[in-house]
Amino acid sequence: MIKITLKDGSVREAAKGSSILDVAKSISEGLARNAQCGKVNGEVKDLRTILNEDCTLEICTFDSKEGKDAVRHSVSHVLAAAVKRLFPEAKIAIGPSIENGFYYDFDTEKAFSAEDLVKIEDEMRKIIKENPAIERFELPRNEALELMKDEPYKVELINDLAEDEIISFYKIGDFTDLCAGPHVMSLKNIKAIKLLRSAGAYWKGDEKNKMLSRIYGTAFLKKADLDAHLEALEEAKKRDHNKLGRELGIFTTDEKVGQGLPLFMPKGAKIFQTLQRWIEDEEERRGYVLTKTPFMSKNDLFKASGHWDHYKDGMFVLGDEIQDTEVMALRPMTCPFQFTVYNAEQHSYRDLPIRYAETSTLFRKEASGEMHGLIRVRQFTLSEGHIICTPEQLESEFKEVIDLINYVMSTLGIDGDISYRFSKWDPSNTEKYINNPEAWEATQNQMRTILDHLNIDYVEAEGEAAFYGPKLDIQFKNVHGKEDTIITVQIDFALGERLGMSYIDKDGNKKTPFVIHRSSIGCYERTIAMLIEKYAGAFPTWLAPVQVKVLPLSDKYNDYTAKVVSELRNNGIRVEADYRTEKIGYKIREARLERVPYIFVVGEKEEANNEVAVRSRKNGEEGPIALNTIVARISDEIAKKER
Repeated sequence: MIKITLKDGSVREAAKGSSILDVAKSISEGLARNAQCGKVNGEVKDLRTILNEDCTLEICTFDSKEGKDAVRHSVSHVLAAAVKRLFPEAKIAIGPSIENGFYYDFDTEKAFSAEDLVKIEDEMRKIIKENPAIERFELPRNEALELMKDEPYKVELINDLAEDEIISFYKIGDFTDLCAGPHVMSLKNIKAIKLLRSAGAYWKGDEKNKMLSRIYGTAFLKKADLDAHLEALEEAKKRDHNKLGRELGIFTTDEKVGQGLPLFMPKGAKIFQTLQRWIEDEEERRGYVLTKTPFMSKNDLFKASGHWDHYKDGMFVLGDEIQDTEVMALRPMTCPFQFTVYNAEQHSYRDLPIRYAETSTLFRKEASGEMHGLIRVRQFTLSEGHIICTPEQLESEFKEVIDLINYVMSTLGIDGDISYRFSKWDPSNTEKYINNPEAWEATQNQMRTILDHLNIDYVEAEGEAAFYGPKLDIQFKNVHGKEDTIITVQIDFALGERLGMSYIDKDGNKKTPFVIHRSSIGCYERTIAMLIEKYAGAFPTWLAPVQVKVLPLSDKYNDYTAKVVSELRNNGIRVEADYRTEKIGYKIREARLERVPYIFVVGEKEEANNEVAVRSRKNGEEGPIALNTIVARISDEIAKKER
């Protein structure tokens, strides 16, 4: 017998050789019916997995992430089986579960059409109704290669596996696929599937490889859950910044300008300016000093900092070392420039901490397939900062950075929508990171201690650190569920020494300072995208590009309209007037579609009483209000940055 410790801490005995499903049945038949997979000693496993020694075990139903993944990964294989039935010439690549669904990549002569997706989905339902047996088996490498000889992408994957790797397959009816699993025991409980869209995707995510046809889908056990999910997707489409931002005249793009290079239109530029002025003023209030540094540098600077070795492929390089010309590069970050500013003078410990801030225009050579609206771009603007401090000041300065970030997130109204990731190095990838295990271990322990002292609820992620030190990533999910980093805070153990930064300590000795790399609002472009989606374009008044729209009932009241506009502008309120000879109902509807916080209608009565008829997003139709009263109210709302 073996001892199995369950999630609640209880211990059960089972015969050696029992499967996870056997253990689930011994607990209850209901649990066994709802089980999708299990976690053995923290590792996700198929319910078919045999247990031969003492372990911890968690039975995962569809309510868990692992259970959903097992179901959706199984349905991705059903998708591949359906495609092979309908398009036998298609070559299969990979088909993982993802957040809220799954996808499968295929090599086909032409992309899948909307009509193709309907046919494929119908075929998937037929397969699920057939409920074919799902079998797992393993093969030695030579037999695995023979089995997959007509599937070149599977052959490549097999050849990529380590020599001692177990090569496993899953067979669903007459369809067999290379797969590590886990998969569900049966398809019969899967009552709701939907193919969502098709798109192009490079093999292994590398634009140098062939473009494949990817089909996205999702699956649930209940139709009601699928319907709710599809409804949420429709709402997400309405909020998608890439669509809504263009409709509201916030930004645009143009093929002649290039991918990843958005153009902010007047309304978008005003939002950008409002955020930037606020952040720069707040940073100055907190003791930051401003720098302004070049957009490019000789590559000598990036060689000294280490960016040339670790980041060159992500940089736009001007010139050619081979032809012995002067090589310049557009900056992907500002740190080596601000460190050069620091090195222009000798510093004492009494000067520290020094907090540099700069609204930095940066350039990164993102792959063309990665471009998306304002989320991932090639030129962007960062609220960048670097704190140079002594070891004794490190924790308190880190704490102040987090306080600033929390204030920014709270003011923007997204503090409840973020999560924290402690990003560490990958010891096995010494090409990506500075190879100093002792320094990495010490700095990561230091950051972990600081985060624990701050009571930050974080997850740890290996292989996500900057090349010179660990970082705290603040994560935000867009309306489609994709997680992006919006702000990072990094502790740097390497660049100060590499660039010869020093200070004189109280004993007169020269020391290398600690450096904190940080942002306060992150990349402005990404933050604006996030805010468009958060508020569905209906920005809080203080952020709205147009805060008041004034609508005269007819041309007779244009002069009074101009007076109202002047009064608002004199009080720093952003205002537009609609002088068109359209019906007032039409103009009100247009202003609402523009998500303007306040609409003022003016006519004979309003002019006579120095009033405006107010309609607001918060309160609806408010009726006539004295002009000076409503101006004071809006000014107060803006000053307090109310949401």
